[in-house]
Amino acid sequence: MAKTRTIYSCQSCGHTSHKWLGKCPDCGGWNSFVEEKVVEEKKSGRVRDNVESPQPISRLVMAEEDRVKTGIAELDRVLGGGLVPGSAVLIGGDPGIGKSTLLLQATGMLAESGVKVLYVTGEESMRQIRLRGERLKALSDGLLVYSETSVERIIDAIKEIKPGAIVIDSIQAVYTEAFESSPGSVSQIRESAARLIAHAKSFGAPVFLVGHVTKDGAIAGPKVLEHMVDTVLYFEGERGHAFRILRAVKNRYGSVMEIGVFEMKDKGLVEVSNPSEIFLAERPRDSSGSAVVSSLEGTRTILVEVQSLVCPTLFGMPRRTVVGVDYNKVILLAAVLEKKAGIALANHDIFIKVAGGMRLDEPAIDLGVLASMTSNFLDKPIDPSTVIFGEVGLAGEVRAISQVEPRVREASKLGFQRCILPKDNLKGLKKPGDMKLDGVSNIKEAIEKFF
Repeated sequence: MAKTRTIYSCQSCGHTSHKWLGKCPDCGGWNSFVEEKVVEEKKSGRVRDNVESPQPISRLVMAEEDRVKTGIAELDRVLGGGLVPGSAVLIGGDPGIGKSTLLLQATGMLAESGVKVLYVTGEESMRQIRLRGERLKALSDGLLVYSETSVERIIDAIKEIKPGAIVIDSIQAVYTEAFESSPGSVSQIRESAARLIAHAKSFGAPVFLVGHVTKDGAIAGPKVLEHMVDTVLYFEGERGHAFRILRAVKNRYGSVMEIGVFEMKDKGLVEVSNPSEIFLAERPRDSSGSAVVSSLEGTRTILVEVQSLVCPTLFGMPRRTVVGVDYNKVILLAAVLEKKAGIALANHDIFIKVAGGMRLDEPAIDLGVLASMTSNFLDKPIDPSTVIFGEVGLAGEVRAISQVEPRVREASKLGFQRCILPKDNLKGLKKPGDMKLDGVSNIKEAIEKFF
């Protein structure tokens, strides 16, 4: 007979203990241990008959797998070109940001193309899914909706229907009878995801898992959940903006640098094929503190506006408020600007924001952020037809960056007439049209070129 034992599991990291602990020894969280009962089944001593012997990697036969297009180009871009049969995709994001909307649109298009899809909802009724499907125009006989939270019954449905794609919305809502803990606990999430992924892979069907996020923005549950799946996608965006950004943080079948840009409308999420035009549409002209930077997201070049506000502080400690850029990067650039260019920012508050809700992480935006701060400090506007990019070192030098040609080409296509870039990147660079290219080697030269 199966035996039941009691364990204590940390709800933050999944660490288990035989007794309750006030502080988790792994993640350091306080009062995060919850009592869980585990049903242990007697294991058989049989050895599998289909165990394969070790083989040289050069002799392994690689099967050609055709990717399945979802019908949403931005989603296919982030996935690496489409869905890989048997892959597991985890999508996380804030409540109401559009995870279920995107998946219902994608599965509706898959069903229209002839793929049988099983959409399992554990948080909504089937009537609610029908109402959303009417609004999104995702009504198809090939899209099967199943309102269930038991993993065992979901697996029975998968065996019976044998779908070509599966959606579990959400993984925190389902549970397995092997554990007596409540749905959403660490043990339930880990075991439920493992069983669903294993059965989906046995049928060669891609499976989407929707995951809730914590207040820190990470997917709720054990960190091992992100290791179990093949792809992890995060939906980003601010409630005050209609734009949503789908970013890959893990992808075994593609690049993790790709992003997909969507706009939320009354009829669902709409693809944004040219994000640069959208992000620069409301850019103020002849306003100090505004600079256009070029950021490379995977294979896509995006031009974004960086805004800065530099003003004398009224307190003993100046404030540094940053949105869309790394906070430590701004502190570093402010120190370089003061030391190497003589612009005193130690007694000034600095506020920096990336317009449109984008988040920029690559080194090429350093020179643009520095230009934005300098422009507002001196109250001199930068020519609105100028785009700026380059990496800034601690010695005040402007370092060369990668993929210069697509950045300059995108800026020329959008009507920019001047580009300030690292001097070393000018070697062998083809000038598109009549665009003027100004190369700089340090920040003093760059400041002279800004205005």
